[in-house]
Amino acid sequence: MSTAPPDVLLIASWLEPELVDRIRREVEWIEVIHEPDLLRPPRYAADHKGADRERTPEEEARWRAHLARATLLFDFDQTHLDDLPERAPNVRWIQATSAGIGQFVRRMGYAERMPATVFTTASGVHAQPLAEFVLLSMLAHVRGLLHIQEQQRRHHWERFAGSDLEGRTVVIVGHGSIGRAVGLRAGAFGMTVLGVKRTVRHEEVSDPAQLNANEIHAMEALPDLLPRADFLVLAAPHTDETEGMVDGAALARLPSGAGVINVGRGSLVVEPDLVAALRSGHLGGAWLDVFAAEPLPPDSPLWDMPNVVVSPHSASTSDGENARIVDLFIDNLRRDRDGDPLRNVLDPARMY
Repeated sequence: MSTAPPDVLLIASWLEPELVDRIRREVEWIEVIHEPDLLRPPRYAADHKGADRERTPEEEARWRAHLARATLLFDFDQTHLDDLPERAPNVRWIQATSAGIGQFVRRMGYAERMPATVFTTASGVHAQPLAEFVLLSMLAHVRGLLHIQEQQRRHHWERFAGSDLEGRTVVIVGHGSIGRAVGLRAGAFGMTVLGVKRTVRHEEVSDPAQLNANEIHAMEALPDLLPRADFLVLAAPHTDETEGMVDGAALARLPSGAGVINVGRGSLVVEPDLVAALRSGHLGGAWLDVFAAEPLPPDSPLWDMPNVVVSPHSASTSDGENARIVDLFIDNLRRDRDGDPLRNVLDPARMY
């Protein structure tokens, strides 16, 4: 029987007390440290960065003592990002609350500075709210929501004809958990779903329905798929291969009036090219949750374009998000105890 001391889990970002109680109740073999008074207070539901706050010297000393003891972290400590490897030398595993942590881990040098630490992402947790945002965007696009709002602002009554989603085609770049969730909902509206993935298995091509798609293609096929797209949905991570993949040439291959929906990362799109395509009228609209620079600078032309919706990187955020993250975390804690592979282990080289 193992005589190793129990793991010490430090909750490093705000979490509802009932969810902390659930972790304690269901994972009784670890020690859980949760001091909400030492955490950055949330500004909205599932806010993992929190508002700025100053700890007293006594509070900071207590927090640093917790970091020094911790072997597991729920989320990255926003108050010690720069010196986390030094402050938490015993941490062997960090469960992130975001799916797209690859660029962050690279930027902070954590893979090199914490070589014995495993990072697991929250991949899959945000699929439902992001898919609903995509469907909201596509419905609003074909039903003319922005036109309706403009007419209402002008107190102007004039009937018009919208269009339907049925029979339309959506190309989803990054057909992972988000793409599958989008495909399920788009298929229910009678749309044709073309999924694009970095790695495609033979059985996925022969049976795309298992991924809620009509067709599954490798990334190299994207240029040939763009002319078929009534909607281009970007749900891929930011990697060296995806950076700037949607440039002027790619946008020009889209049909006139097509819509672009980005819930992946702003770096996937060459933003000036997107602005030009929107201004020219070639694109019918863009529904954007992510941007090259965040917060979106006040002088960005995207703010005032009549065919653009700017969402402040909030499409994935839901009041049910933390419960889903805890579901994932508890499953991973059990896997860790039983020696089974963890879900969503980050590959620092691929950055997802």
